[in-house]
Amino acid sequence: MAAILPAVFAACSAPPPPNPSVPGQLTRQLALQRLAAVVVTDRASLPDHAGAMASTAQNANNTDGGSATPVAADGYFLTADHVLAQSAGRHIFVIYGLGDNRRIREARVVWRSYEGDLALLHVPIATPHYYGWTPENEWLPAGTRVIHAGISTGFHTAPGKLTTDLSPEGPFTRIRPFKIDMPLRPGDSGGPILDSRGRLVGINSAVEFLVPMETAFFIDSEGNRPNVGKLRSIIERDRATRP
Repeated sequence: MAAILPAVFAACSAPPPPNPSVPGQLTRQLALQRLAAVVVTDRASLPDHAGAMASTAQNANNTDGGSATPVAADGYFLTADHVLAQSAGRHIFVIYGLGDNRRIREARVVWRSYEGDLALLHVPIATPHYYGWTPENEWLPAGTRVIHAGISTGFHTAPGKLTTDLSPEGPFTRIRPFKIDMPLRPGDSGGPILDSRGRLVGINSAVEFLVPMETAFFIDSEGNRPNVGKLRSIIERDRATRP
């Protein structure tokens, strides 16, 4: 019996093999419906035109920005905290949707984690197209196929995979970094990382390069996943107190 218990424990704690399913066109279409960006600017308003989304990746003059990820039906968005690094005393806007469905609203910062490079924003609009998370009790092993939907390269990048495991979430789990094998560019930070079913794995954070002899060589990119239960609690508390 004593010899059996360690084997049973190891079998229960070991990650399953990765899902070989590759995110396809349907997943990209779902991501396009949920496309969102963050703009940090000195200006008090933004023009509602087609170039507004692209401007977030250009960091021109008095404008910074990145991608955003809708996570609830009533205007809550996650982004990378470093997208808001220069936001003190400035205006933060979220752009949500495309074409005639595009909405641009000034955002309120609900919560930030510098260490976890995540931030939660709220804008006073309905966001019927938002992401559901992969189940908190589900292993996401290295090798799981994913795409990202950052506004700079997400829709031009081939599917990739997780290069580190994401174990099931527990009550004391904190924000967890993980790695993906897809390079990111400015503007992709804050965008969603999705599995083959279009479920949210985490949020784009950073890219790592090795620079030998001034020649950049891509290593991997980093995403972050919040404790989903705690994030829901933050949103519920904010709903209860906002006007």
